[in-house]
Amino acid sequence: MDFVFFDISLWVYLALFAAAFFAGVIDAIAGGGGLITVPVLLAAGLSPAEALATNKLQGCAGTVSASYHFIKKGQVKLSDMWLPIVMTAIGAIFGTLLVSYLDSRLLLKAVPIILIAVAIFFFFLPKVQPYIASRFSLTHIQFAVIIGTSIGFYDGLIGPGTGAFFSTAYLCLMGLTVVSATAHTKVLNATSNLASLAMFAFSGHLIWMLGIVMGIGQWFGAQIGSRLVITKGAKLIRPMVIIMCLAISVKLLLDN
Repeated sequence: MDFVFFDISLWVYLALFAAAFFAGVIDAIAGGGGLITVPVLLAAGLSPAEALATNKLQGCAGTVSASYHFIKKGQVKLSDMWLPIVMTAIGAIFGTLLVSYLDSRLLLKAVPIILIAVAIFFFFLPKVQPYIASRFSLTHIQFAVIIGTSIGFYDGLIGPGTGAFFSTAYLCLMGLTVVSATAHTKVLNATSNLASLAMFAFSGHLIWMLGIVMGIGQWFGAQIGSRLVITKGAKLIRPMVIIMCLAISVKLLLDN
């Protein structure tokens, strides 16, 4: 494992810290923090591979931070989530390992359509969620094996919209509230991030100092974001998820 460092000015480090802090707040609420951090990393002079690997490092700090707060506040019981965590980790590891071998461009073309559908779902959430949850449901084991593995694999392979996909699955298939779905989502998102990071750590593309500095910003930002989730609830989460889903869709459509 090679430790790569990056020679940039103190002001750039401060700007990246601030960007990561803001991304941490947004990501804890609705996901999509990478929309902020990846372009900033590229603007700082990192190659695409370095930007993606370093973004995964700093993103882990944000999702772990939010997860810690939700667990501390009793929104999530880890003892009930060991199987989804294991299956999500397995999916993420396989997805990350297959990045170099699978053509993800076709899947990327479908993601914006799916995310727009998720945005529409969240827009009509109060009306459609009880209807869908009453007709489509999974057991705890089924959710772990089907949803945990598949979305974990997607996060390891591509990533955009992972939080929105997990939240939608919890709302539709497990009947959770918006706040509870967001809390559980962060735990599985942290799992897939950590599993992917373990694979990226051996790629030689990680810029460790940048990732650590941004990770500190992400940690504190996620602490604020997770507190807002609990205090503001669906009134904050719904519009933020809609905005981030549409923003990710627009970016993917422009990039592809």
